[in-house]
Amino acid sequence: MTAPGAESATPQMHRSLGVRDVVLFNIAAIVGLRWLSVAARIGPSSIVLWCVALLIFFMPLASAASELSSRMPGEGGMYIWAKAAFGELHGFICGWSFWAANVVFFPSLLLFVAGVSVYIAGDRWLSLASSAVYNAIYCIVALWAVTLLNIIGVQRAKWLQNFGAVATWSIAAIIVASAGWAWHLFGVATTITWANVVPDFGSVKTLSLIAVIAFAFDGFELAPVLAGEIKDPARTMPRAIVLSGIAIAAIYIFGTLGLLIALPSGKIDIIAGIPQALSAVGDRVGLPMFGAILAALLTLSQLGGLSAWVMGTARLPFVIGVDRYFPSALSRVHPKYQTPHIALLTQATVVTLILWAALSNSTIHETYLILVDMTVILTFVPLLYIFAALPVLRRSAAGDDAGVVLVPGGMVGCWVAAILGFATTLLGIAFAMIPPENSSNPVLFFLKVGGGCLLLIGIGLAFYWRGRRMQGIQTA
Repeated sequence: MTAPGAESATPQMHRSLGVRDVVLFNIAAIVGLRWLSVAARIGPSSIVLWCVALLIFFMPLASAASELSSRMPGEGGMYIWAKAAFGELHGFICGWSFWAANVVFFPSLLLFVAGVSVYIAGDRWLSLASSAVYNAIYCIVALWAVTLLNIIGVQRAKWLQNFGAVATWSIAAIIVASAGWAWHLFGVATTITWANVVPDFGSVKTLSLIAVIAFAFDGFELAPVLAGEIKDPARTMPRAIVLSGIAIAAIYIFGTLGLLIALPSGKIDIIAGIPQALSAVGDRVGLPMFGAILAALLTLSQLGGLSAWVMGTARLPFVIGVDRYFPSALSRVHPKYQTPHIALLTQATVVTLILWAALSNSTIHETYLILVDMTVILTFVPLLYIFAALPVLRRSAAGDDAGVVLVPGGMVGCWVAAILGFATTLLGIAFAMIPPENSSNPVLFFLKVGGGCLLLIGIGLAFYWRGRRMQGIQTA
């Protein structure tokens, strides 16, 4: 049980997010335009893989988040869902894993933004992309600037996410338009045939790629964490999920197709693929600034996404702090701005340390891949809880579903969504442990990814048992 008075003592925050804000929040948080480069490197078969991931992961997650957020719209989202379904320990593991995943995710996102930003100056700054000093300074300044913006309030910080979402839409539209232009003038850069469109579903590589592409669709569980700051969350969240879901799927599928038209898949860089492709189009049509303009928009887009995740992720230690497992300081709300400022500052400090450690004695590319795989594993752990909690909470409600946006198909549909999503998520965790083919030391790569995840989960469990002892709770 929660410590007496903990939930009733939860400080109230301003409800300032409407349907439009949550739609834009979801787009900014979920759409990682860097995944277009990852998918385009696979080749034309990536279009089919996007559609497969849409069916077996994205739609089950969207429907599960819609039902659970309308059934239990309280601040904390997945944490309170897992806690209600499976008890305090599992609620804590769910919330902690998600927070840990994002403090690992932030450095990889920041490294991506740093790598893209060098294209703003054309060819003059490209040498900085491999500089550890440049990447460290850029990432730390960007992280703390976004953190401080979130401390002064959701009402102000939401504009960075909203502008980021608009930039994301704009980039996707420009990619598609420029690809069509390049196709008209020069033809298709990547040969597309029936043979290379159909994936080899019997290969380990294809299954691993499905897991990565499914991860790109992850993020619908974030906005419910902010339920205490959303206007009428039980109604707002399901509507926002439908609207943003359509937009997100379209951006990924058509954006990847645009990159394949603009550049041969083998020449697309995993980090700088988008400005690289559009710079190539610009050079071919006599518009050398084309890539620089897109790099600036992409930087704004990803900083908006970073702000959305910083805002949402900080609420988890805040809520768990109220529940007395973390130090009580994490539950404090800023007296002026009504934001969990201690949780935000703590989060930024931890991310800074992880970033600094990750950049030590590693190349930028290897660091990026290790952080991405750790993020996949730690993010998918709470998703297992979300899919497992869906039928459990539906059954425990005993038909009391008034005002709840149910997964279609009754209890059968509920179980299908839960099993499909759970199985895909479990597959993603397994394949994220596999080192890349070009790894110089596969064993060390595996140990860094797996050992890093176990270490972070172990630290969380130490906090949990410390909190239990301090509460004087006797466990069986």
